[in-house]
Amino acid sequence: MGVSGSGKTTVGETLAERTGWPFVDADLLHPQSNIDKMEAGIPLTDADRFPWLELVADWIGRQHEAGLPGVVACSALRRAYRDVLRKADPSLRIVYLQASRDLLVQRLRERKGHFFPRILLDSQLATLEEPGPDENAISVSIGQSLTSTVDTILAGLGYAGPRG
Repeated sequence: MGVSGSGKTTVGETLAERTGWPFVDADLLHPQSNIDKMEAGIPLTDADRFPWLELVADWIGRQHEAGLPGVVACSALRRAYRDVLRKADPSLRIVYLQASRDLLVQRLRERKGHFFPRILLDSQLATLEEPGPDENAISVSIGQSLTSTVDTILAGLGYAGPRG
């Protein structure tokens, strides 16, 4: 989880590669109406987000019911949003990708081909509720290399490698 530009997709894809777990980018589950709003520079409301979060939770729930792991890149900025996801899997682990506003702005300037405009960053930062201690989240600074970021996440998950 984290705001736009924090590296959710890149970190998630790399984590999935290293573990062999399936990956889904929650951005791909947004309805077109949400994408249109964001492209127009209009922040999403909870009324926009909750149906989308239910789609993300459905994927998580199917993985959980099948006893399978998975990796999801999802902003999940507020506790209420993470609670929707946790209902699908009470043992869900959250990884919070932390960054300074300056680093996020730099990353968003360099990003190409994404529907999220830089002008919405401040609205996401205003919405962000960092995970509380009771959420058992792994907080990782994105100011390090991708390899170090993923290594930190794997250590926090207690991942010892694929079962063989």
